[in-house]
Amino acid sequence: MSNSEQRRRYQDVAALLRQEIASGKYELGTRMRPERQIAEEMEVSRSLVREAMIMLEIEGLVDVRKGSGSYVIALPSNEQTNNPTADIGPFELLQARQLLESNVAGFAATTITKADVVRLRTALDQEKQDLAAGIDNYDADEQFHILIAKATQNTVLADMVQTLWNLRKNSHMWNKLHERIFDDTYRQAWLQDHENILNALQRRDPAAARQAMWQHLDNVRKRLLTLSDSEDPAFDAYLFHQDPVVA
Repeated sequence: MSNSEQRRRYQDVAALLRQEIASGKYELGTRMRPERQIAEEMEVSRSLVREAMIMLEIEGLVDVRKGSGSYVIALPSNEQTNNPTADIGPFELLQARQLLESNVAGFAATTITKADVVRLRTALDQEKQDLAAGIDNYDADEQFHILIAKATQNTVLADMVQTLWNLRKNSHMWNKLHERIFDDTYRQAWLQDHENILNALQRRDPAAARQAMWQHLDNVRKRLLTLSDSEDPAFDAYLFHQDPVVA
């Protein structure tokens, strides 16, 4: 694997898989070997292989079929080989959010004001209204998280959380996963997560707020893993062996 600072680890995995496709290892329409096998052969995690597959899917080289596998549907062009898609993997991004936002929530519990609580409640109510109306956007969701960061009264932390959300909105890989969502049941569950976070903030309980935010983003991670794993939806990969922040 390359250690170049200009490339992310999943891009190295994607480059190797792209080379395999270009070399004729797979005929068009054939199924690629399972993610688990690729991970073992390349000695990388399943989440990295999964992000590489999403990248190749965005490039139009593979078709990921849930419950079946990944099938080669096109050969890479010279442009794709020399200038691969640049993006941030959704699990790498989520890992950063877990580490930052859980601690931000814990700190916010010590600095939050009544006005902050009112603003958070308004954002949460807007989320509920949007969901009930079938509005398919995450503006109120984003606002809820940003308001928590602003409740720390620290503009640097607020800017850092906003930057992560901007990366999320501009991530083709993240958006590709969300295209596979066919119902709103997961959003209902995430609303309850937000309610739990807000309740902990109102109680000014740092440990509970930190844990509630960590659990919320862990629930997001589990959902994304289910959506992105075409071969084994029950596979319970994880970013950390344990929660190093709240354990």
